[in-house]
Amino acid sequence: MNYTSIKNSEAIPVEKVPVLNYDEFFSTFNLLNDDSNHCVNYFAMNEGNGMRLWAMIANDVEHSIYVFSCKVAKGAKLKSLTHLYPGMHAYEREIAEVFDLHFIDSNWNKPLRFPFNRKNSDITINKYPFYSIDSYELHEVGVGPIHAGIIEPGHFRFICNGEKVLHLEIQLGYQHRGVESLMVQNQDVVYQTKLAESIAGDTLVGNTLAYAYLIESLNGKVMPESAEIERAIALELERIAIHTGDLSALCTDVAYQFGTVVFQDLRTIIINTFLAWCGNRFARKLIFPMKNKYPLTPELKEKIAKNLAEYESRFHEMAQLMFDIPSVLARFENVGVVTPQQARDMMFVGMAARTCGIERDVRKSHPIGYFKTKSIVPIVLKNGDVMARAKLRHFEIVASLQHIKELLQLHQSSQKTTDANYQLMPNTLSVSLIEGWRGELCHVAITDAQGKLSHYKVKDPSLHNWFALALAVRNNDISDFPICNKSFDLSYCGFDL
Repeated sequence: MNYTSIKNSEAIPVEKVPVLNYDEFFSTFNLLNDDSNHCVNYFAMNEGNGMRLWAMIANDVEHSIYVFSCKVAKGAKLKSLTHLYPGMHAYEREIAEVFDLHFIDSNWNKPLRFPFNRKNSDITINKYPFYSIDSYELHEVGVGPIHAGIIEPGHFRFICNGEKVLHLEIQLGYQHRGVESLMVQNQDVVYQTKLAESIAGDTLVGNTLAYAYLIESLNGKVMPESAEIERAIALELERIAIHTGDLSALCTDVAYQFGTVVFQDLRTIIINTFLAWCGNRFARKLIFPMKNKYPLTPELKEKIAKNLAEYESRFHEMAQLMFDIPSVLARFENVGVVTPQQARDMMFVGMAARTCGIERDVRKSHPIGYFKTKSIVPIVLKNGDVMARAKLRHFEIVASLQHIKELLQLHQSSQKTTDANYQLMPNTLSVSLIEGWRGELCHVAITDAQGKLSHYKVKDPSLHNWFALALAVRNNDISDFPICNKSFDLSYCGFDL
């Protein structure tokens, strides 16, 4: 067997992971020819005098994650996976950017993030090799990295024929913070939890949960059922809050001001629910490994139920209005289309996949916490356009409201727990998958002989899905870019790390 099979957030000794030669390692990626498999992480780390490549491929039918590795020498020239599996381009670009490895015949061998520890510091962000077409009929439009709106930095380079977009290349990496390195440099769990919270401010619950499950699996800790129910409620509340904010932003981009302000107001109800729960509107401090600092009391459960009832009574009416207005529909329908084949080839996850007919939802395929008990039916749409991405948010909000109601009914008394022993198992690996509102989050941790974190890897769904935006705008007018961009609402800092 070329791989070992584990479950989501299962810890295994590193020695149990097969070490292959590169040809065997390369051929094991044939698993990706099966649509039920997709790569959730692929990275390199220094080991001895060389490097070790680690790969994790998730099987959504068997609910398993296949883990395999290989050792390569520094300076090695390796066959590229990208020409067979285009979605692997981001992984290979990241590895080649930092390590002394070369992927020959790669179709898109460009810098990814410009991290501080890149192997060639002469390659700077202002020298990014943009794709270009030499033609008198075409022109280029550059947008960013500083934008008019209050968003994060990124550069978008369009190649247009008149108003029509032929090609978009997206260059990020302006705010690389070294999150993964900092996770290893400081072994304090409080520090690491704060770091996990800051990976992406709009996915605070998702990323902190992924980190917490890793630490707990490496410690052997199992949280009580009541705490797992509370974590599931927090994850769904975050999904409702961000989806509602995105519906507001979509209304802004099509000049539907009434929808903008009503959805903004509704979002406030949800984030104020977090404020009542843990003292922070974005749920900071709520999730902590092996501890339950803010257990739900009867009063808090009543508050959550009351807030959701107020939200729901107004949300349905507003959503009905929004999706009945011809001017909104005309701007949403058949704009920014991503095809199912593109989604499969580029390994899109989360909303970007589910709006193209691909049922990819970790809550069902690789359940963790209370989702092991509660069955989730992912919402899948087929058109792949802005309308599908807006509708998916609508439907997922309705589903999350129902999930939370059921979870509140199931929740029994919960106790505050603040004591924990953070000794981790030595020489152990764990992979944690969480279905955040944007899609699949993947955190990987490896410990050393002393039980300290020796490697930490984070993957935001945006690593894959930024390419979905680049494909979506092709053959659309450049004026459609803002609404296409907002319909994905991808993360800059989650990508840059």
